[in-house]
Amino acid sequence: MRIQQLGNHVDPGTPTGRKSPEISTTSPLVNGEKSKLWDQIGGQGALASPMRREIGNRSLMRSFSVDDVDLEDVEASKDRDRPSHFLRLPNIQNQSLLSGLAYCIASCSMILVNKFVLSGYGFNAGIFLMLYQNIVSVTIVSTLSLSGVISTEPLTWKLIKVWLPVNIIFVGMLITSMFSLKYINVAMLTILKNVANVLTASGETYFFKKQHDRQVWISLMLMIISAIAGGVTDLSFHAVGYTWQILNCFLTASYSLTLRHVMDSAKESTRSGNLNELSMVLLNNVLSLPLGVILVLGFNEVEYLLETPLLRMPTFWLVITASGVLGLAISFTSMWFLRQTSATTYSLVGSLNKIPLSIAGILLFKVRTSMENSISIMFGLLAGVFFARAKLRENSQS
Repeated sequence: MRIQQLGNHVDPGTPTGRKSPEISTTSPLVNGEKSKLWDQIGGQGALASPMRREIGNRSLMRSFSVDDVDLEDVEASKDRDRPSHFLRLPNIQNQSLLSGLAYCIASCSMILVNKFVLSGYGFNAGIFLMLYQNIVSVTIVSTLSLSGVISTEPLTWKLIKVWLPVNIIFVGMLITSMFSLKYINVAMLTILKNVANVLTASGETYFFKKQHDRQVWISLMLMIISAIAGGVTDLSFHAVGYTWQILNCFLTASYSLTLRHVMDSAKESTRSGNLNELSMVLLNNVLSLPLGVILVLGFNEVEYLLETPLLRMPTFWLVITASGVLGLAISFTSMWFLRQTSATTYSLVGSLNKIPLSIAGILLFKVRTSMENSISIMFGLLAGVFFARAKLRENSQS
């Protein structure tokens, strides 16, 4: 599922069998808003955006996306273990361009389709939507793993116990992303998600004593200013939606920081001593299923599901199934794109990708906007690009 990016903007080549360093710990998604978990999912980018962490978890978030990436982890991800039976792609010329287009289309489509389901169809069971998307992801990844196309770590009780706290935050991240997306337009959502970057950077400094240079903090301040200005000038402002999104930002940052904390323990709990991106996708989505069922019952979505005529429409099932496939596609295309290009290209494309996403969200859903709000949104998008460049510069110097 979404993922979100998870957080780190995950940039997904490396020859098969190449030994990889440690996996990124900040990045579903999903979105996301599930990139996200890694374009957090869209997701995406945070110092550790989940929807592009979604590459690490849907690589995780569908909202992902959902949506951003820790640029330091991006460099490490290029050398990660590629599964021994990873998808064998045909020898296509210009794979860098093709993989970049595929990644952009998947990450944009994920959020737009989720928005269409929640607002266009008026579907009021966001937790069930997350649950169904995760079922789709588990089904596809498990099928590919059993057929030998990809390699994933077996799920052991020891690994599950280590990962469970991370998964609880992951589920909360996806659900709050769904709830906020129902009330907030896509353009403003991409700007508000930048707040997760600020929280993640602050958490890294406080908990891990990581120092960021002045340009990084300037870009983060610009993100805060754009988010406040965008909210003040938002003609479709909805207090409930903004509340859910603020909570989502805290969960996204918590996911990134917690993931960094438990990653070593998680690797020690696997048979191979490593935990690749697809194993994280499978682990997060499998563990989210029982918790999703409990939340569907707890939020009384069952009554709505029994009454809504949407579940009797084949086209609706086709759309929500497509949303689940897109959430997983973010993980695959992220890994493909990163292996074909550099971390610099990947991170900048991820930041620039939010511009067409915001424009598409305004046009497709006929969002009422003003000149002031449009300027605030563009200001926030450019601040995201500035942030990506500042992180790359900081990492190159260190």
